[in-house]
Amino acid sequence: MENFTLASPTTIEAALAAAQQADAKFIAGGTDLLQLMKDHVERPQRLVDLEGLPLDKFSIGEDGARIGALVRMSDLADDADLRRHYPVIAEALLASASPQVRNMATIGGNLLQRTRCGYFRDVGFTACNKRHPGSGCGAILGVNRLHAVLGGSDYCIATHASDLAVALAALDARIEVQDSDGTRKIPINEFYLLPGDTPDRETTLTLGEIITAVHVPPPANSERSLYLKLRDRASFEFALVSAAVVVAVEDGRIRAARVAMGGVGTRPWRLPAVETALAGAALTREALMDATAHAAEGARPLNDNRFKIPLMQRALTRALLTATA
Repeated sequence: MENFTLASPTTIEAALAAAQQADAKFIAGGTDLLQLMKDHVERPQRLVDLEGLPLDKFSIGEDGARIGALVRMSDLADDADLRRHYPVIAEALLASASPQVRNMATIGGNLLQRTRCGYFRDVGFTACNKRHPGSGCGAILGVNRLHAVLGGSDYCIATHASDLAVALAALDARIEVQDSDGTRKIPINEFYLLPGDTPDRETTLTLGEIITAVHVPPPANSERSLYLKLRDRASFEFALVSAAVVVAVEDGRIRAARVAMGGVGTRPWRLPAVETALAGAALTREALMDATAHAAEGARPLNDNRFKIPLMQRALTRALLTATA
């Protein structure tokens, strides 16, 4: 880890002022950033500690849920109201990391965590366009079992790491951000960027802009939700494939569905073709499998990750069957 200066502001305005330089980073729980700094992947010269800011409140009302950016993952997952109204969020949080990490990690930090691509996190690999734009992508011709089959480019195929973001994508959540000019709310499905030829730019955040909260719409009548995560081991492991489903059921059929997947895309991946096919579908395995057959449309699998194509279809079918049982 390299030397850095630390600012500890007590207001959002002071935090924004302290971060107005290109080599500054915000830090809260630090569960991802500190590891990246120790490994010399991230080298900020200035850290702005957010722990003193009033962004740790959570509430549910008629307009939905508002989750402060500094709410701890464990506290949110343990909230009885959240588990009742938004089980998909609680399930995604509990499937993340470990209890020790969840006790420290914040909601805002979770949404901004960096990819777990080994070529990005190990500076011994020189070819990584996320770390060094223009250096190439070691994963494309290397070991790519854990990498994306959707949304990749010739510059990057790294998967997005957050379980929570997948659940929020299926819920049509919005990310509240603030800078010196005020606040704005960004639909989460527009918040993350495809890698294209600039994989080092991952979100629509601008310099010095800070996440202040997450807004989740209220659940509709008869709406059910579920998060399913498939991984190599049962704890402290990132998704091979995950599925977040939000479905409204009426008279034995799916009235409407919203579906997002993780572990397969370079960002949390919504599946509009599957959602369209699910509208009006009967609650049978055959009907659901017909709909989930559209899950891999547009996929570009490589040698090591080709197995994700049938796995994502089967995982999504299982999630839908469980959610509608």
